Amino acid sequence: MLFPTIDFLLFFAVVFPITWSLNDKNTLKKAFLVLVSYAFYASWDWRFAFLLFFSSTGNYLAGRLLSATTSPTRRSVVTWVAVALNLLVLAYFKYFDFLAAEIMNLARLFGLDLEINATEVPLPIAISFLTFHGLSYVFDVSRKKVEASKSLLDVVLYMAFFPHLVAGPIVRAADLLGQLSKKSDPERIDIAGSFALILGGLVKKVIIASHIATLFVDPVFVNPSDFGRLDLILAAYGYAIVIYCDFSAYTDIAIGVANLLGYQFPQNFNQPYRATSLRDFWRRWHMSLSSWLRDYLYIPLGGDRGGRWATYRNLMVTMLLGGLWHGAGTQFIIWGGLHGFWLALERFLKESFGFDSSKGSLPIRLLGWFVTFQVVCAAWIFFRCPTSSAAFEYFRCIFRDSGAPPTATPFVIALMLLGFATQLTRPERYESLLRWYADASLAMKVAVPSLTVLCVGVLGPKGVAPFIYFQF
Repeated sequence: MLFPTIDFLLFFAVVFPITWSLNDKNTLKKAFLVLVSYAFYASWDWRFAFLLFFSSTGNYLAGRLLSATTSPTRRSVVTWVAVALNLLVLAYFKYFDFLAAEIMNLARLFGLDLEINATEVPLPIAISFLTFHGLSYVFDVSRKKVEASKSLLDVVLYMAFFPHLVAGPIVRAADLLGQLSKKSDPERIDIAGSFALILGGLVKKVIIASHIATLFVDPVFVNPSDFGRLDLILAAYGYAIVIYCDFSAYTDIAIGVANLLGYQFPQNFNQPYRATSLRDFWRRWHMSLSSWLRDYLYIPLGGDRGGRWATYRNLMVTMLLGGLWHGAGTQFIIWGGLHGFWLALERFLKESFGFDSSKGSLPIRLLGWFVTFQVVCAAWIFFRCPTSSAAFEYFRCIFRDSGAPPTATPFVIALMLLGFATQLTRPERYESLLRWYADASLAMKVAVPSLTVLCVGVLGPKGVAPFIYFQF
């Protein structure tokens, strides 16, 4: 069940009034939300609903064990057993076949004929996000940043809540469990802001991302040798727009839907393509993942406390593992490595020469933005290609240039410019638009979303592709 579909609209039309009718009966409301969240997840593959339940139950029990002991040794054992079990589930479903293939290739280099059978098990949707939510809960309970929940229902709902289940944002236990413990406050619902997020998400996904991908980016990446240098470069920029509009659309809709149900999620994107350094980029891109990697990986590795070279190492390890989290393939490891290398290089330039492209004069900031955008777009080529060898072939096609005439249409270029324009809108203009909508007449409040949905239906392509981050 996809967000921008009639099926989801009907689903939410039922869920919304029932949820609020049960608001004074909080336990019953949470049980209802668990039920519909599992129905939402089972709409892709009902078998993996059992995996979702067992993961939730296992992390709940780990939290109760941590709460029941004060021994540092025992707490450490419980924590790392829970972490290992979460990672083993992820490794089996997502990385076993990849690791098996790499081991067999390595064995052949030494003349060994080693055969490891593939699992042939489909990848459960949202397995990576599910794992990160489970690990977040265990780590926060272990570090006493949040009390272990006494309610299995709360933990099951925290893990399975349908707005964030499939592709984020990654919601910390401390941010959501407290909200689940009491009935929702209708005064906290930002109706104008929620509608703006949902409608904007529909436009970004259905009109901008889907058209650019199907009409231009996908054909170029499938057969790069058939296209000239200009198309190849434009397609790389186009994919940068596609993945931003696609992924930010999902999380915007998730945040808006959750708010309409009475729950607040953290912001996940803040105009990342206006970043003037890669460090600034990661403060703006997939912010819930960035903070997760910082708090649960980079800082435990030592952060910047062990000296210059230890800091560079920690940045590289963090981003390499962040790349591997996105997918079982060397192309994702290279993508993470490129980001790690550039983050370390930026830090080296700042520490050695005092150069910081995020500060200084306007020309310096513009140079920082230009270089950062090129680095991010070049790395996206590895992210988009099915293999690392396909990514290197894409770069070779750029440098060789087949001389084929450009194929990017004015419509595609216009959509790319529209997608990039979302990075340039000043926040105060967005806020003034929200205030206008909040104060508008009832007729206008009905007309704006109705016309937006009508435009999406008319201008959108037939059928809607799944969100890109569903595969992670």
